[in-house]
Amino acid sequence: MQGKRLFVNSALMTAVSLLLRSLGLWFQVALSRRMGAAGIGLFSLVASVGSLAATFAISGIRFATTRLVSEEMGKGRLAGVGRVVRRCLGYAAVFGCLAAAVLGTGADLVSARFLGDERTALSLRVLAVGMPFISAGAVLGGYFTGECRVGHALIGTVTEEVTRVAAAILLLSRIRTSNPELMCAAVAAGNASGEIASFLVLLLLYALDHKRRRGGAESGAGLTRRMVSIAMPLAATAYARVALNTVQHMLIPAGLRRSGASAEAALAGYGLIQGMVFPVITFPMVLFASVSELIVPELTEEQVRGNDRRIASAANTLLRMTFIFSAAVSAFLLGFSRELGLRLYDSAEAGRYIGLLSMLMPVMYMDNITDGMLRGLGEHMYAMKVNIVDSLISTALIWLILPKYAINGYIVILYASEIFNFSLSLWRLSKVTSISRSFRSMALSLLSALTAAAVARAAVELTGGARGMAGLAAGGAVFAGAYLALIRLTGAVAGGETAPAIR
Repeated sequence: MQGKRLFVNSALMTAVSLLLRSLGLWFQVALSRRMGAAGIGLFSLVASVGSLAATFAISGIRFATTRLVSEEMGKGRLAGVGRVVRRCLGYAAVFGCLAAAVLGTGADLVSARFLGDERTALSLRVLAVGMPFISAGAVLGGYFTGECRVGHALIGTVTEEVTRVAAAILLLSRIRTSNPELMCAAVAAGNASGEIASFLVLLLLYALDHKRRRGGAESGAGLTRRMVSIAMPLAATAYARVALNTVQHMLIPAGLRRSGASAEAALAGYGLIQGMVFPVITFPMVLFASVSELIVPELTEEQVRGNDRRIASAANTLLRMTFIFSAAVSAFLLGFSRELGLRLYDSAEAGRYIGLLSMLMPVMYMDNITDGMLRGLGEHMYAMKVNIVDSLISTALIWLILPKYAINGYIVILYASEIFNFSLSLWRLSKVTSISRSFRSMALSLLSALTAAAVARAAVELTGGARGMAGLAAGGAVFAGAYLALIRLTGAVAGGETAPAIR
């Protein structure tokens, strides 16, 4: 495995993703202040339907492009790469245009019958404009990922995020009222603008880059069959999972209303968790999300070449380092949850839920990296099936538990869902490659993280508390220093023995 290439690409992608995620978190905080928790809840409903439409528009083609390009590269068929991209763009055009047509014409029906709020119809129609660009952009992004040309893919991502935020802010500044319908439509227009701009930039980069791909062997026979055999099963399972997730998002406000909350309070509670708390607790995931994506073509190439030992070594290292990192995130969020809620959202309630969900981070982060490795090893269908079963169970639990236990019941469901999903994914990974179980490293990492959080908390209290973001940053610096020292002293980083090869 080209470890140096993976390290450099991961570092570059992580640095840019961290900046973009910071921009996104700042934007989310600004939106919460402009729209309120109820407005954020309303747009979260719109976004859940938009996510379903985008899933249909993509229909598994991003991963199919990455996989096919990686296979062509691994077998030295450079001239076949362009043919792969052209075939995948044709597939994307069909599904992208269908998604736009269905979402645009069905917006009124969906808003009235399924979302239960007619104010969402305008936003859905606006989102429909971006669907063809989402699908085509997915192909080009998959191409650059498959070639490990991370810089090109990141240019598209930066363009999308900056355009999305700038357009939304510009449109929101023109709205002088507190009308949630117009504000949601402005944010939706920002999203669509970002998708269009990203596609145009990626298309230009591809046109310039494709000049390199001349000469060499052509792609193997049956390209369309290979593309469809990868994309369609992924698409079918993705439809099921995202549809279930969309149903979940519709059921949450309904379940909160059944628990006795008013319609506005239910939207506010939903917006608090989905639009305010989750952006905070998932923010650090960007540091490993890039690795989760980049490991796919790397593992695919090594699998084609039969480098079993390198695959096993990479899997064990990634799992160990992900836990060490996620334990730190979990402990810091737990120790400073109240301050984060107050500083970001002026909400002690948001801080309370950040603390309640903090211990979910090790499971959530490790599940993310495990799914990435499974996709790279050709086990994407297994991962998707697990996700569908998980969504089915979660949907049933939301229907049964939320009316009685409200938001606290939703917290329990989140924990049960993530643990169930990760357990099955890790079991499968252990079947296709050798996984060393370093419980000692995990225990030492978690103990070191909790101790470092206690030290940082005490240091902040002794200096007058975490006043403002500067106080939080100081607490974070103390925590980071203490944690790094503790994991080094305890030997947590060393972990266990690395298993030799695929079984």
